[in-house]
Amino acid sequence: MYVDKTRREPGKPTPGRRVLVATSLAFLMTLLSSCDAFQDNDTGFRGDNEFLSSRDITRIGQLNGSLRATLSAQALEGGLEFYRLPDSDEFDRIPQDPLNPLTRAKVRLGQLLYHETALGTSCRQESASETYSCAGCHFAQAGFQAATPQGIAEGGRGFFNRKLDPAYDSSSDENTPDLQPIRSPSSMNTAYQQLMLWNGQFGGVGLNFGTEANWTGPKEANMLGMHGLETQAVAGMTVHRMDDVENSRVASIPFYQRLFGEAFPADDEPVTLMNSALAIAAFERTILANRSPFQRWLRGEARAMSEDQMRGAILFFGKAECSACHTGPALSSMTFYALGMNDLDGAVDPRVDLRAFGGTVPDDVRRGRGGFTGRVADDYRFKTPQLYNLTDTPFYSHGASFSSVRDVIAYKNAAVPQNSLVPVERLSSYFRPLGLSESEIDDLTVFIEEALYDPELMRYVPAVLPSGNCTPHNDAESRQELGCF
Repeated sequence: MYVDKTRREPGKPTPGRRVLVATSLAFLMTLLSSCDAFQDNDTGFRGDNEFLSSRDITRIGQLNGSLRATLSAQALEGGLEFYRLPDSDEFDRIPQDPLNPLTRAKVRLGQLLYHETALGTSCRQESASETYSCAGCHFAQAGFQAATPQGIAEGGRGFFNRKLDPAYDSSSDENTPDLQPIRSPSSMNTAYQQLMLWNGQFGGVGLNFGTEANWTGPKEANMLGMHGLETQAVAGMTVHRMDDVENSRVASIPFYQRLFGEAFPADDEPVTLMNSALAIAAFERTILANRSPFQRWLRGEARAMSEDQMRGAILFFGKAECSACHTGPALSSMTFYALGMNDLDGAVDPRVDLRAFGGTVPDDVRRGRGGFTGRVADDYRFKTPQLYNLTDTPFYSHGASFSSVRDVIAYKNAAVPQNSLVPVERLSSYFRPLGLSESEIDDLTVFIEEALYDPELMRYVPAVLPSGNCTPHNDAESRQELGCF
């Protein structure tokens, strides 16, 4: 079973020392790579029949060698394998909760339930029944995020550019939509983080030991002692009005009854909220961006990345020090930092609607990790996110306060905080000027936008649902937009 070793250990070289080691190794690796990179094509032609001169071959070989050396020096173990995402059926390499071991039957059931709009029956208004799903705020076409600054389940209309239904005006409980006061994080590559949400509030393990006094409301699910994905799935199905599984149409569909029985063979009555949540969490662990150019390069395709992508990767793992926080296969970590970014009331999109929260971002949400733990030292810290398929949506950061990857990189390069509410003394020591040139920012942007982009995420979406409903939303406007009737 995979063991999380992305946290630095005492005695391990610092990022700066690793870069120096990488530089000293680069020449040797370059000599090896300049041969290896082209051993499958002795003619000097690219795949698109563009001729490569010997100078081109040498230059690209040098980039391959430098990147290999840099990655090997940065990896905490295993060389390049440290960064490789497994295939989605390599269960022995995917991090998992011992209380919810992965099985093919469980993952298959979870894939359907994750997308199943027939679970959305605990709604405020009857007209919204069976119109939303887990995938509604985390769908493949948006990199398993919402495509809008706020995820909207019940109370939303439309698919990609989802908006509030006028029937929900937050004037009373039955008119309160299910929308979020913070941007929905991606559910892709989440197997590599023990705790879920931007503040890490879900998960009865790891860094959440010692916060038990704050496990109230939905966070009571932490008492189960499970990892974040499982805990979030249990709590989320109730919070997002999908908890009446036993009385939903799902429970009466023979195909689902059989799948539940196969996934949970020890249970006499397997169709339950708990089993639904465990199956969904199991599926989420297998949503991996393992077909991106960078991942293909790690698997031995020396020309999977372009030259500017490789230059950007060398910067990412070297001078720009991105990998000090974004590390491991998902380029994420279980760390929380205050980077002075705006909250949702400072989003770049004017469609943000905070009426359900009294017209402002709630204080506990604004305080990030500190809003959950109650510790002043944790105030304004947010979890380090994964970095794959970011360009599937036009919003970035927990508050959707950036409109491009390049804007985020330029922000971190300049290290001038957006949010005046964040005290300077709370800002992370990593938030400092990086000294990157415009061309270096360009290369780094290309690496993140293109080399970390898996173009085949629709492989995780079922062709049809056993209920016959549309997914990820099933309201009339979404069906029209999706061409699903």
